[in-house]
Amino acid sequence: MTKTIQVEVFGQRLNLQGEGDEGYFHELAGYVDAQMRQLAQQTPTSTPTKLAILAAINITDQLFRQEQQRQTGDAELERRAQMLLETIEKYFESHPN
Repeated sequence: MTKTIQVEVFGQRLNLQGEGDEGYFHELAGYVDAQMRQLAQQTPTSTPTKLAILAAINITDQLFRQEQQRQTGDAELERRAQMLLETIEKYFESHPN
């Protein structure tokens, strides 16, 4: 069931619509808030809109990098699994019942 969850990001109260654990939405909002506050310390003259855009770009970069690492890990796992299968097949070919 969809519910309204009120969160605060960078001093702005927002109403989010979603399903699931309310704490999760607060965790998400807290992460965005922390990113924006960190950027505000580094660039104190930026507007909240610019900080939100920079935070979105940084968070997207993190997401893309993690996805790339996951894909690389999946490919390595597939390669190793294939090597194991080939080793097992070779063993049974050389040791018939």
